[in-house]
Amino acid sequence: MGSLSGYLSQSGVITWVVLLVLSLYFIATFWIFLYRYKVLRSRLGIEGRSLNRLLLGRSDFVSQDTLLYAYLQRIGSYSPEVFKAAINDAVRSATRGLTALSIMASTSPFVGLFGTVVGILEAFGRLGTQKSASLAVVAPAISEALVATAAGIFVAIFAYAFHLILKRKAFELHSLLQSQAEIVLAAGDEAEE
Repeated sequence: MGSLSGYLSQSGVITWVVLLVLSLYFIATFWIFLYRYKVLRSRLGIEGRSLNRLLLGRSDFVSQDTLLYAYLQRIGSYSPEVFKAAINDAVRSATRGLTALSIMASTSPFVGLFGTVVGILEAFGRLGTQKSASLAVVAPAISEALVATAAGIFVAIFAYAFHLILKRKAFELHSLLQSQAEIVLAAGDEAEE
């Protein structure tokens, strides 16, 4: 296989479309990951500091910059049900984009495989017009067709890894929110007694 430009110049329309789709997947994967990671990391810091203040007894309620505070201010009261609804909504909001990462991770190898199959069909079509079909003629055509599968697997690796990283961060966020809610509710129960 010569170069990427040589490969692309010999490729058909389907191969171009497959590589374009995989390129868009790759860009979207990194954009979703970087944006969501930044948001989750920021939220984890805020929620972690609020939990530490609660655990150290410096505060008897969640901090004003937490996700829970905004929900509880709108409702005007708090109960286990309100906390649960606030936590669920906060986690739902924080995990936007994970479905797209999952879809890209699972479909990109198939998109690449489709490009490979079409590339192999095109290669055999070109070989059929030649008088001899030696290994020296067949091997470069097949290796060029496998580029699409490699590209699909490459995209899938990043999409899947980023999906797992963000899923773990969302779990950490859920744990921090849940812990804060339990501490506030326990403190409220003790105050009533």
